[in-house]
Amino acid sequence: MSGGEAGRTLRALFMSVSLGAGHDQAQQAVKQAFAERGVELLGAEHDSVEYLSTFERSFTVDLYEFELRYAPWLYRGFYWLTDQDQPWNIISRMFTWLGMGAFKDELRELRPEVVINSFWAPAAVCDTLRAQTGQRFLNCLIVTDYRAHLHWARRETDLLMVASEETRRQMLERGVRPEQVEVTGIPISPAFREVLAADRQALRAELFNEMGLRPGVPLLLLSGGGRGHYAAAADVLTELGNLGRAVQVLVPASRQGEGTETIGGATVHHLGFRRDLPRLLAASDLVVGKAGGLTVAEATALGVPLVIYAPIPGQEEHNADFLERHGAGLWARERKDVRPLVLRALDPAEHARLSAGARAVGIPDAADRVAGAILRRLGDGLGDELGDSGEPA
Repeated sequence: MSGGEAGRTLRALFMSVSLGAGHDQAQQAVKQAFAERGVELLGAEHDSVEYLSTFERSFTVDLYEFELRYAPWLYRGFYWLTDQDQPWNIISRMFTWLGMGAFKDELRELRPEVVINSFWAPAAVCDTLRAQTGQRFLNCLIVTDYRAHLHWARRETDLLMVASEETRRQMLERGVRPEQVEVTGIPISPAFREVLAADRQALRAELFNEMGLRPGVPLLLLSGGGRGHYAAAADVLTELGNLGRAVQVLVPASRQGEGTETIGGATVHHLGFRRDLPRLLAASDLVVGKAGGLTVAEATALGVPLVIYAPIPGQEEHNADFLERHGAGLWARERKDVRPLVLRALDPAEHARLSAGARAVGIPDAADRVAGAILRRLGDGLGDELGDSGEPA
């Protein structure tokens, strides 16, 4: 923390979206990072869905929910279509005005120095409103996946904070200027850094004793997302029960409520909402399931390998590909692959290789890097230029 940060106040508007828990978790992590730097936040945090009319919500959020639950193939087509940088791609351009009326009132009342977005749509609306109203603020976007889809390559933002150097290169290829992009990693809770500093073996022994887990039996954590979209959860648990060896499985925020069941050789612990996910993850040998951006960032920060199965089409498939290419995880593209890949990842030599790969791409202090990047931009006098569209000349 630089000496000039302690005691500083910052008028900030945090904009998230209720399309998955990860967007809000990233925002909360950044808020904690500002607090650790001694920065007092004056402002508000909002779900950008709140600004949508019933009609606007029907063909955005409601359609997205429907596609993930019942027609993932349709979402895959949408993801591909909107990733084409063509003049006819009006779908991407329409998001520069969705929910603009209510958002304008919020900006007028708060008059923030910075708007920190963890979803691309409000970042686009921010630029439209800056042009209309003449308000001056830093328009920032935290990218919460590992690939630069066209939606996230917002050339109108002042600061894009991305997961990796690879993501940065993709942003530049899509026309974002180099000075707009910083590699920070995906923000995760500072609690993960605390876990990293702890004695992992002692932490694991404490958790095993507390939950009545069996020492010497591998502990797996099911990654199913926070909104019940993971239709493959039951299939994954069945495969884990058929490994031919005993395992223990933690299911955070289980839709079945709290309790324990036996599925073949797997003892499955269905957990309610818990605030100690960093501890649960740090004690686990493996994460199995979806590949949400926050889940990937959290697991790699702790060096816990992942086995991915049935990721959300589009962004999570790219996250799975990123893990696989960097030796941080394995991707089971078909159900029949889950069992052999989990067994492979539990092999001591392979587990050590995957753990090293995970640690190599993990960024435990990403939230602090985001806070630092924003404060540097504000301190560099960039406010004199705010209000420009940010489009390349």
